[in-house]
Amino acid sequence: QVQLVESGGGLVQAGGSLRLSCAASGRTFSTYAMGWFRQAPGKEREFVATINWSGGRSLYTDSVKGRFTISRDNAKNTVYLQMNSLKPEDTAVYYCNTNPPNSSNWGQGTQVTVYS
Repeated sequence: QVQLVESGGGLVQAGGSLRLSCAASGRTFSTYAMGWFRQAPGKEREFVATINWSGGRSLYTDSVKGRFTISRDNAKNTVYLQMNSLKPEDTAVYYCNTNPPNSSNWGQGTQVTVYS
């Protein structure tokens, strides 16, 4: 089990940027693929992006391709999500987790609100 704490969310105007961070506990962090997920009001939680254990490969959901970048620093046990050109439809609570996600790992998430 990995304990995860997300941060970096906030209120931003459309077209702006935010950088989310996810700090993980545990010595085995570097062995896991990690992902970012989000849940908008009234909707199911959805996949946003994933990165493999080394950081050499990443995948994105179509709606964020070209705008979001996932990265990780295994020395700091941290995974990041750089979000550029934000849109109102990106408004959601953002969570990190291993990928595939482990139900025991869900944290509080961090709220991202994009206004037009």
